[in-house]
Amino acid sequence: MAAKLNLDKLDLQILQEMMADAEISYADLGKKLFVSGGTIHVRIKKLQEAGIVKGSRLTVDIKQLGYDVIAFVGIYLEKSSLYDSVARELSSIPQITRLNYTTGNYSMFAEIVCKDITQLRFVLHDELQKIKGIERTETIISLEESFSRNVEVYAPHL
Repeated sequence: MAAKLNLDKLDLQILQEMMADAEISYADLGKKLFVSGGTIHVRIKKLQEAGIVKGSRLTVDIKQLGYDVIAFVGIYLEKSSLYDSVARELSSIPQITRLNYTTGNYSMFAEIVCKDITQLRFVLHDELQKIKGIERTETIISLEESFSRNVEVYAPHL
């Protein structure tokens, strides 16, 4: 576990700017925040070492690649103590892009991305149902994603 790091206003501004545009150069970000590119580099390194910054990702429009089905699956476990073993098994299914341990009706909630309904059926019927510890599932198919964003890590008035 990462050590507790006291983040200041500049750290939070760097995080917010980099979450909006991870391709911005340290020099350009430094100009925007009125510090040197070297300062940005040092701060990013510190945030990486603390485990706050974990690499960078390319955002891809999955619809353009033919992934037309996004579904959310509420998973009921036979008993909550099975969470870790079920989560390990679910992590081996590549179509599951996100998994959360939840309160409420479901023990777990998963996001599944598939090329089509046939692939979704395969994941639900042939993959999920064979995992020991899953009592049952409820599937919700997304008709449209209205937006997706990162949380704002600093108040704009700072």
